[in-house]
Amino acid sequence: MFSKFNFKDFKSKILKNPLITNVITVGVTVLLVRCVGFFKEIVVADNFGLSELLDTFLIAVLIPTFINGVFLGSFKSVFIPNYVSELKTGKNIGAFQSTSFIITIFVSIFFFLIAFLFTDVYLETFFSGHTQQYYDLIKIQFYYAAPSILFWGFSSLISGILTIDDEFTYSSISAVFLPLSIIVCLVFFKEALGDIVLAFGTLAGSITSFLFLLIVALKRNVIHIHKPDFASVNIKLLFRQLPAKLASSLLTGINPLVDQYFSAQLIIGSIAALNYGIKIPAFAIGIIGIALGNVLLPYFSKSAVENRKETFNKLKRILKYLILGSVVIMVILLLLSLPIISLVFERNAFTASDSVIVSKIQQMYLLQLPAYVTGLIMVKFLTAINKNNFMVLTSVVSLIMNFVLNFILIDAMGVYGLALSTSLVSIVNSVILYVYISHLNKLHV
Repeated sequence: MFSKFNFKDFKSKILKNPLITNVITVGVTVLLVRCVGFFKEIVVADNFGLSELLDTFLIAVLIPTFINGVFLGSFKSVFIPNYVSELKTGKNIGAFQSTSFIITIFVSIFFFLIAFLFTDVYLETFFSGHTQQYYDLIKIQFYYAAPSILFWGFSSLISGILTIDDEFTYSSISAVFLPLSIIVCLVFFKEALGDIVLAFGTLAGSITSFLFLLIVALKRNVIHIHKPDFASVNIKLLFRQLPAKLASSLLTGINPLVDQYFSAQLIIGSIAALNYGIKIPAFAIGIIGIALGNVLLPYFSKSAVENRKETFNKLKRILKYLILGSVVIMVILLLLSLPIISLVFERNAFTASDSVIVSKIQQMYLLQLPAYVTGLIMVKFLTAINKNNFMVLTSVVSLIMNFVLNFILIDAMGVYGLALSTSLVSIVNSVILYVYISHLNKLHV
């Protein structure tokens, strides 16, 4: 006989599993943050549609966002597993934190200066053929947004420390301040700020997010500043892993630049159309990927220290459920693409014809959802076990594929081809990562 299903017992078991509760906590928090972010996009669409000002803003923040995702994000990724190792072995966490903060300051300032000094060269190389007014709009917005790099660097490191300390809620909710700041600037200060309204809102949100995380970290007493030690075992391991992680992230981060370059060759509004088209897929990916990624990186790091073989098995079980769930979500969103875009964005400056264009772009992006999410989790796993070298190879393959497919598909499909290219690259990348992890598992690494 089948035993009667007891929902209370099932719920009790779920709630007693710290991994599941942490994922749910982060998922709910990210959902709330993404809803605010989506409302910000609605406000932006209402004010600017597919306009030149929005195009220039997206170009202006492209390099700061690139630096944040590639260099600062890479450092956070290698920081977490090696900080976990320091906690479990040396426990000289004060020196480890101090060393990491010094590296973050140096990296942030260095790349801020690089971005500042080479703005003209970057624009002339990748976005040639536009008017002087177009370039002036980009540069003035860039000068206001670029200082965010330093605050993003500090926020990234403090957020990593909080997640290791199992504080997922506040570290996740800190992202809400950036869209909130942009909304406030658009609603109350649009006339006063003029062309810099979006860039100013970005900077204000970055500062507010940093201050929020700093206050939380100080209250939880997780910040420990001692004499830095660049010779510690785990710091040395961090430095050995950092070049591979940086190279991988750099190559991956170039893909959006490639897409922006190709889209800039098309009609005005193409960059903005791609930006709107990725919003719904990014929303779904963000909720699933960030919730799991933020929790699983420290989880895999701690698990791998104790039992690496069992960590492989845990990863495979997680991937199985992820594929099933993300495919269902993808199909639903594909079928409802146009109604969703019309409902969310279509008003004032954003017209019905804009909805048709963006919904088709969105469908192309949605095809990558299962592959992107599973790929993200596999990258977190490889980072947790300090296997970053292979990801350089996958990033090279992805970059070459993206460039070739963009070149081919833009002729056949226009702006839609750029979105489809991104999805195809994501699918191939995910397959390569899975084959490699299966190989590592067989070797009992």
